[in-house]
Amino acid sequence: MGTPSIPEIAEEMFQMVSESMGKKNLKAGDLTKAIRQKYPEVDRKTCKLALRELMDNGRCVYAYFGGSYIQLPHKEGAAND
Repeated sequence: MGTPSIPEIAEEMFQMVSESMGKKNLKAGDLTKAIRQKYPEVDRKTCKLALRELMDNGRCVYAYFGGSYIQLPHKEGAAND
């Protein structure tokens, strides 16, 4: 098993955010720490690029509640799916 790619890291981060929604607010540092524990060869810069990919694709957003947290985007009440 080699070093995961940025899209693979982004997907794992997305899964962590999805699983924690409504239970715990995750910070960027929490996600980076979790990825680096699982894959010690992955550096902070790579984690940052994976987070940027999630934000740029609209899969996650930053929320601010006394600190910056990463969440799934909220659906507006009147939004049509």
